[in-house]
Amino acid sequence: MIWLIGNKGMLGSEISGIFIRERIEFVGTDREVDIRGLDTLRTYTEYKKIDWIINCSAYTAVDKAEEEEDFARSINATGAGNIAIVAQELGAKMIHISTDYVFKGDETRPYLESDPVDPQGAYGRTKAEGEALVQANCTKHFIIRTAWLYGKHGPNFVTTMLRLMKEKTSISVVSDQRGTPTLAYDLASAIHAVVAANANKFGIYHFTNAGETSWHGFASEIQRCSRELGILDHNCEVLPITSDKYPSKVKRPAWSVLSKEKIQNELGIIPPEWKASLQSYLKGSF
Repeated sequence: MIWLIGNKGMLGSEISGIFIRERIEFVGTDREVDIRGLDTLRTYTEYKKIDWIINCSAYTAVDKAEEEEDFARSINATGAGNIAIVAQELGAKMIHISTDYVFKGDETRPYLESDPVDPQGAYGRTKAEGEALVQANCTKHFIIRTAWLYGKHGPNFVTTMLRLMKEKTSISVVSDQRGTPTLAYDLASAIHAVVAANANKFGIYHFTNAGETSWHGFASEIQRCSRELGILDHNCEVLPITSDKYPSKVKRPAWSVLSKEKIQNELGIIPPEWKASLQSYLKGSF
């Protein structure tokens, strides 16, 4: 039995869909089982034979976390640690989703899993603490860091850009932050592959789509593909701006490119190229 926590979110919804399609037995929960309470988790799992726990729950409001760091910590750190404790007690394998925000974001080459964490904001701090608690409390863990996630189950950069492009003749998008857009379905497929293989090469892994770009480059490709597919009926000029021109309560990482060599070499998972995944998403969602 697989327990999918956060089954109603962007990523959890994609995983649920894959499990249903593949006829994989699982149970999904969202806010009705509060991960902040260890006793709550123990009560829920009593009399259940759980082999895998996939934790997709998270506090992801990056700016708001600066004002609600304790609340963010209760989910991203304490909650993740509680799940890890229960997984260890059950003898279950655990998959926990983390983020590029655990890094400082000042590199010039793809971040490795072994690079030291140095989060610059509250969100990143709480996610880094969550990673540490998972590692400390669950022997059989997979921590998968991702970045720039988008998908059809919830608001995201692609839908925001499309809305603005339909309303305006020009928009301004940050050009000095680099990373890799990641389709939630692709990450869900990677998680499914880990479970289906009953993998046991535990540790930290990175997964995003392949390649890299800036937010401006991402928006420009959204505009190009959408015009090509007939989703947009007019051209919208995408203008580059620097981060200091974009108001934000927290400094975003200037560099969010993650190395995928480990997940390819150790688990045999090869991420699709980001432009191909974006085109597939646009074709199937609009």
